[in-house]
Amino acid sequence: MDRVRLGRALGFGARQAVKTLVTAVDAATAQSPSAQSTAAKAGIRAPAAKAAENSPGGNTQPARAADPGRGAVQTAARTMVQAREVQKGLKRGSRQFGEAAWRPFVRLSGVLWLEVTGVFFGLFALIAVGYLWKLRGAWRAGDPASHRSLMGAVVMLMLFGYFCVSSFVRARRRERRR
Repeated sequence: MDRVRLGRALGFGARQAVKTLVTAVDAATAQSPSAQSTAAKAGIRAPAAKAAENSPGGNTQPARAADPGRGAVQTAARTMVQAREVQKGLKRGSRQFGEAAWRPFVRLSGVLWLEVTGVFFGLFALIAVGYLWKLRGAWRAGDPASHRSLMGAVVMLMLFGYFCVSSFVRARRRERRR
C-alpha cells in the first residue's frame, strides 16, 4: 500500500471518528426524551416554543394575563425534573462502578483467600508427613501408643491434604468463572 492510499484511508477513518465523537457529544448533551415528556406534563415548554411565543408576529395563542407565581412554579418543576435525572444518573453510575471495579476485586480477593488457606492446610499436611517419617518404625514395634500416634498422623495428613487440594481446586474454578 503506497503512502497516498494509506493517507486517504487514515484520513477517512479520522473523519469518521470525529463525526462519531461529535454525534456522541450531541447525544450526551441533549435533553433525554423522558425528561422532555416529564417537563411537558409539568407545563414547561421547550426553549424553541418560548422563543416563538415571545417573538413579534410568532404568537399564535391569545395573550395571557401576567401571573407572578407562574415563573416560580415552572422553575420549581424544572428543578425537580433535573434533580430526578441527577438521582437516576447517580444510581446508574454507582451500579456501573460496582460492576467495573468492585466485582473483580471481590472475585480476586476470594481467589487469593482460597490460595492462602490452601497453603495453610498444606503446611499442616507437611507437618503430618514429618510425623509419619519419624514414626515409621513404630508400625512394627507393637507399642499401642505409637500406633495411635501413627494413625493420628495418617488421619491428619489425609484431612489437611484434602483441604489443601480442594482449596486450590476451588480457587482455580473461581478464577476461571467470569
